[in-house]
Amino acid sequence: MKSLLRVVFLPALLGALAVPGYAPVGWFLLPVLSLAALFWLARDATPRSAFLSGWGYGLGLFLAGVSWVYVSISVYGGMPAPVAVLATLLFCAFIALFPGLALWLAARLAPASSLRLGLALPVAWVLLEWVRGWIFTGFPWLALGYSQAPNGADMGGPLVGYAPVLGVYGVSLMVALSAGTLASLRPLLLGFGLVVWLAGWGLQQVAWTRAEGAPVSVALLQGNVSQDMKFRPEKLDATLRLYARQVLASDARLVVTPETALPLFRSNVPRDYLEMLADHMRGHGGDLVIGLPEDAGPEHYYNSVVSMGASPEGLYRKHHLVPFGEFVPFGFRWAVDMMSIPLGDFSLGAVNQPPLAAAGQKLAVNVCYEDAFGEERIHAARAATLLVNVSNDAWFGNSLSPAQHLQIGAMRSLEAERWQLRANNTGITAILDAQGRVRGQLPSFSTGTLTGTAQGRMGDTPYLIWGNGGVLTLLGLALLGIYLTGRRAR
Repeated sequence: MKSLLRVVFLPALLGALAVPGYAPVGWFLLPVLSLAALFWLARDATPRSAFLSGWGYGLGLFLAGVSWVYVSISVYGGMPAPVAVLATLLFCAFIALFPGLALWLAARLAPASSLRLGLALPVAWVLLEWVRGWIFTGFPWLALGYSQAPNGADMGGPLVGYAPVLGVYGVSLMVALSAGTLASLRPLLLGFGLVVWLAGWGLQQVAWTRAEGAPVSVALLQGNVSQDMKFRPEKLDATLRLYARQVLASDARLVVTPETALPLFRSNVPRDYLEMLADHMRGHGGDLVIGLPEDAGPEHYYNSVVSMGASPEGLYRKHHLVPFGEFVPFGFRWAVDMMSIPLGDFSLGAVNQPPLAAAGQKLAVNVCYEDAFGEERIHAARAATLLVNVSNDAWFGNSLSPAQHLQIGAMRSLEAERWQLRANNTGITAILDAQGRVRGQLPSFSTGTLTGTAQGRMGDTPYLIWGNGGVLTLLGLALLGIYLTGRRAR
């Protein structure tokens, strides 16, 4: 029992304690300290014990940090509560395997505690974090790097200076290296950790992109339509009237609605409704960006965003779909049938769709969960002047998810050094600047319009040029060094 407490339950507690390091609390030092304690526990562990400690840490982290999965599948998805609890537990237990495999790999590569703490544990942790971000369509939520991103109007931790150079996984690497040096308590390694933080602060002072043109006036709409009412036929007229009032009341050059703001296929929208909104925008040389599902023939429909108004009409179709919510994974039709999720089997939009031209800007649009995948956004971001995310976080109620999602968006702004417009059904609707700081925000679960200005920017950050290739190269070189060092020692 004593061994089990040390190997599994104590790491689980450390994982749970890391969660306030992310939004909405944002104590960015907590994940560093929490991970340092885990690494210290695993400094001389066998591969088996190291795996169990990593799995326990991941279980605590994800149960505390992403338990909002239960809200989406039970409260709004309609899955029976006992089954939803079990599904959430199994999901968290599964993704906790990745931290477990990271500690197992480090223990296999580096039996000696000094090499394990200083390099093997940090490198293996980030490598498995990267794998978690793409395997089985990916779940990169609560990657270490996000804990350092701005949480509201603050600048975030100094390590976010690495974001425009190496992306979120590069920031994760610097956090993990800091944790390893702290766990070692060796003066030389502690000095290296200090240099890492000072370099991050220095990189925060570098401007990688330039302002392009004059700021544009924007209006972001938050309809606050409850998820349990959103797709009910008796609510449709009220929803259409709500968004029409908000659009017609705005004189901003760029107006953005949330994801599926209009909860019916485009072909079923009253013929004169969209034309009325487009005419209003044309009247003052503006454009509307509106989210609505789009049907394109039998059994083919898309989660789409359409721009209309003074500029030629543009179209974006969501490419990275959410399992169970937007497509049915092979063999899981039975699980989807237990839930009452509307429009649960979208088609994939094309890869690398170009930015939308609107209000004199080029908009790199993504829909909801897509902005958790930074490298997939690079193609559009390089050609864009503004980033735009439209979401419907009503699926997750009053949980940690919307604040965590906003912090993920802040990382995307940092990686591309672009301003970002985020229109969300129930919140958090916000304007972010090129450093990921919130410049304006609406209260959650309120109906309103967020007005302000956004500055378009052009130019490439290093991350927009090489994507995750930079951090993967560093990880590869480090793994080679660990292997050669271990071979000489043997």
